[in-house]
Amino acid sequence: MRIIDADGHVAENPTLAVEAIKRWPQHVTASTDGTPRLIIEGRKYPEDRGPGAGCPPLHGISTAPGINCRSTEGVLGDADRDHIDTMVLYPSLGLCAPSLEDPEFAAGFARLYNQWIADYCAPSKGRLRGVAVAPIEHGQVAIDVMREAKDLGLVATLVPPALKTRNLDHPDLDPFYAAAVELEMPLGIHGAPGIHLPKIGVDRFTNYIQVHCISFPFDQMTAMTALVSGGVFDRHPGLRVAFLEAGVGWVPFFIDRLHEHFEKRGDWIEHGWQRDPQEYVQAGNIYVTCEPEEPILPGVIDVLGADFIMFASDYPHWDGEWPESTKHLRTRPDISDDVRAKIGGLNAQRFYGLN
Repeated sequence: MRIIDADGHVAENPTLAVEAIKRWPQHVTASTDGTPRLIIEGRKYPEDRGPGAGCPPLHGISTAPGINCRSTEGVLGDADRDHIDTMVLYPSLGLCAPSLEDPEFAAGFARLYNQWIADYCAPSKGRLRGVAVAPIEHGQVAIDVMREAKDLGLVATLVPPALKTRNLDHPDLDPFYAAAVELEMPLGIHGAPGIHLPKIGVDRFTNYIQVHCISFPFDQMTAMTALVSGGVFDRHPGLRVAFLEAGVGWVPFFIDRLHEHFEKRGDWIEHGWQRDPQEYVQAGNIYVTCEPEEPILPGVIDVLGADFIMFASDYPHWDGEWPESTKHLRTRPDISDDVRAKIGGLNAQRFYGLN
């Protein structure tokens, strides 16, 4: 069985930050508080205090013995130890890209990051595959950057769960979605607290652990509501979107909740959904990552099938299970080998267009 990690992360080594500081000293500076964070456009990345606090910068990486996540060679060795054949790497610091406000700087930073992650993955001979960032708040340039990222060999583009003044069903985003379909570029919905994206529910908490409990599922529910009920998949039927880092247990509940609203009051949304929400799962518009130890996984498969579920490790972050993140996937007795192969790699291979 080929195992593809559909949502790992790169722990960007200092070369990215050093280059950003060199290119844009007016926008990017090193923190003076002794922590490994940056001050970007006057904001702390990450911001680990106040409402919606993010992860303190010294505590984001797993402390598992032997983890070696700062170089291509180290990540490949860690993948071998965890029985992972291919890793799709989302950003860590690079998650900041959609929140950057100066259009020229945002585009420049996205291009820098995309070239950096392409170069980082290049020596792996296809085992590490990078995900692009784009200045999605800034219109046409986001499409240009995504097109360049496709040429670099990046396999998806990161999209935040919501924009600062718009949800993901806003008509202004239709050209971006159309370009993603044209490029055969899937989109990965990925938020994170503390990086100055819109606060969805987390503004009620200042303790990072409380924030972390709700930030990822609330983010994904918000994004799914916009994309499904807002008719995005009807306007762009070839669009593939992954909802990431919230597990899969929430999906049957939420698809059923969307179904009820579609059935009873769907016509209240002008230019909205044209099909029952479950049909977007069946059509291949919606993919979701799981943690393979989730007790509810067999129930999700019974309700919605196994063709939309992808394994994810969240390597090398503190809440991952490395070096045993694939253990339950490989050994749990309550899923069939056919389902195991789909979740382990076949679905991600299809979603990301991997060889």
